[in-house]
Amino acid sequence: MAKQKKQPRPKAETPKGFRDYFGADVTERKAMLDKIAEVYHRYGFDPLESSAVETVEALGKFLPDVDRPNDGVFAWQEEDDGKWLALRYDMTAPLARVAAQYRNELPSPYRRYTMGPVWRNEKPGPGRFRQFYQCDADTVGAPSVAADTEICAMLADTLEAVGIARGDYVVRVNNRKVLEGVLEAMGVTDPDQQTDVLRTIDKFDKVGEAGVRELLGKGRLDASGAYIDGVGLSDEQAEPVIAFLTSKGVNAGETLANLRAAVGQSGIGAEGVEDLETIATLLAAQGYGPDRIVIDPSVVRGLGYYTGPVYEAELTFEITDEKGRPRQFGSVAGGGRYDDLVKRFTGQAVPATGVSIGVDRLLAALRAKGQDQGTAQGPVVVTVMDRDRMADYQRMATDLRNAGIRAEVYLGNPKNFGNQLKYADKRQSPVAIIQGEDEAARGMVQIKDLVLGAQIAEEASLEEWKSQPAQREVPREDLVQEVRAILDRTP
Repeated sequence: MAKQKKQPRPKAETPKGFRDYFGADVTERKAMLDKIAEVYHRYGFDPLESSAVETVEALGKFLPDVDRPNDGVFAWQEEDDGKWLALRYDMTAPLARVAAQYRNELPSPYRRYTMGPVWRNEKPGPGRFRQFYQCDADTVGAPSVAADTEICAMLADTLEAVGIARGDYVVRVNNRKVLEGVLEAMGVTDPDQQTDVLRTIDKFDKVGEAGVRELLGKGRLDASGAYIDGVGLSDEQAEPVIAFLTSKGVNAGETLANLRAAVGQSGIGAEGVEDLETIATLLAAQGYGPDRIVIDPSVVRGLGYYTGPVYEAELTFEITDEKGRPRQFGSVAGGGRYDDLVKRFTGQAVPATGVSIGVDRLLAALRAKGQDQGTAQGPVVVTVMDRDRMADYQRMATDLRNAGIRAEVYLGNPKNFGNQLKYADKRQSPVAIIQGEDEAARGMVQIKDLVLGAQIAEEASLEEWKSQPAQREVPREDLVQEVRAILDRTP
């Protein structure tokens, strides 16, 4: 009988395009999301946790740059009924389903926020993952642009609440109706060509006015030397686009006047400009000036379901890229009005508007500003000097926990005490508790300030070390009080 081939061991690796989040990352993200939720809650929005799985039919064809509804998502077919299911690729499509399914139970307008992971079956790359976090807030059932104005104001407040200072961000607002007016003024009616024009406009920040002119015409060479085919418009057809993209003035009034000129006689374009004028008036009345929110024609947003105002939050401070070159951090949030999305389920127009924050990008921005370093204080570690006295050590940890102090008992092999302190260092513990038989007999306990000890080892002279020891003995009944004092002075 042939010998059965041994099954190879699985390789311990994270799947391509995914990553693992450890303690400090999770803690940091939760702290930021809590601050965001506080702002959303203050604005009257309620939390919603919808299913991570949707039918492909419910998700629809709204992934950017794909032709098939299950292209770009992680999808599978059910054996019993043949339905295709998929992991959600954003938080908006599930909201449309929820709004339609529970329309008789939910208040109208319905204001919700949600936070969680989404999944996209796309080619991963540097900084581009197949699973990432989003944080959304939406209002369903409000046709007035006052709802869009509120989202923009809330977005500005949110950025400041998490630590982005005023002057380091700007929320930029535009209107897809204005874009439709520009297309009308150009005489471009073919849907595919309209999509190509919109995608070209969206590249204005990267290629500039000259690059957009080339891409609207015959095409251009990109930085790598590859030739990119253009839309094929004449210079005359392209002119309204250029007028639109360069219409931003020194203030909102001048910008709006330039936009009216860019849309010409287009009715839908004029309607879009009026919407922007209303938004600008409402923002000014609430005290949101151009240092926080501006009308900016260069904002396009790539998704096809936007029907009205669109907005984007951009961080304006400089960072250094991987090659040491200075550049602006860029966009961390975006959204807009999508009045036709719920209609797919109900057949009736349901107005909706909302914003999505890229959680990972916003965290990266806070780290770049030096406000979050991706580290978190570990627990107080109660070391074990005698296995037979485990109950005493557990009581110490319980006393600390009951006082609201994070604490744990060392549960590894206690034979080598040095390994216990190494464990505490790896856990980034601020304090280690030590009690041997001698201390227990006298009702005392040793408290080792690990943060101070590390500082002394690096910086202090012998005299300073003697005058400020990092370890001292205190009565057992003073354990909680003494540990609390150390934690209060630990940064």
